[in-house]
Amino acid sequence: MYSEEKFTQLRQAMVDRQLRGRGIVDERVLEAMSTISRHLFVPPAEQMDAYADCPLPIGYQQTISQPYIVALMTQLLHLKGHETVLEIGTGSGYQAAILAHLAHKVFTIERIGELAEQAAQRLRDLGYVNVTVVESDGTIGMPDQAPFDGILVTAAGPSVPPPLLDQLAPNGRLVIPVGARTGQMLEVWHNREGDMDRQAIAPVAFVPLVGEHGWDEREGGFFSWF
Repeated sequence: MYSEEKFTQLRQAMVDRQLRGRGIVDERVLEAMSTISRHLFVPPAEQMDAYADCPLPIGYQQTISQPYIVALMTQLLHLKGHETVLEIGTGSGYQAAILAHLAHKVFTIERIGELAEQAAQRLRDLGYVNVTVVESDGTIGMPDQAPFDGILVTAAGPSVPPPLLDQLAPNGRLVIPVGARTGQMLEVWHNREGDMDRQAIAPVAFVPLVGEHGWDEREGGFFSWF
């Protein structure tokens, strides 16, 4: 196992080479990813690869996304610090920790009970008091907490779940991968006073977004490339 000093060096190299080197320019996002210990959000067997340029398995056929994709999706939300944000797909809790560092309050939904419980405990242990983890169907969002200034979906749906668009605040942004099961397009939906502006960002491949407005769980899954 590496020392904390070694992990710090790897984390800074990740930010400099993988993020700055690929066009991540939001200094608040870069600072968050320089600060938060990604290796604490992966299984012990994966910790030495926590800052590598790839996704890693976290169990239950789920992954923690490639650092660049985490940074890119976060940057696309344009967070300033006052926002209430909804994340769909808590996983290990790493993306939620990044969002909590950048926004006022974060709600995050995980459909797999064991992952939700583990992530909630991990975030509590690390001192994140502005994150609420909920076990539920992420495709229906959280209407009781809406509207949200930002919604970030870390799994891929065949289309954008209508409830998520309905829960987006004026001038809010929704970041989501959309497309087929084998590959999708990362999209940003911007609520411009009721008119939804869609922008295609980059081709990606994520684990499936399962739920009422997503894929059928019985159809199986796949690991993300990113």
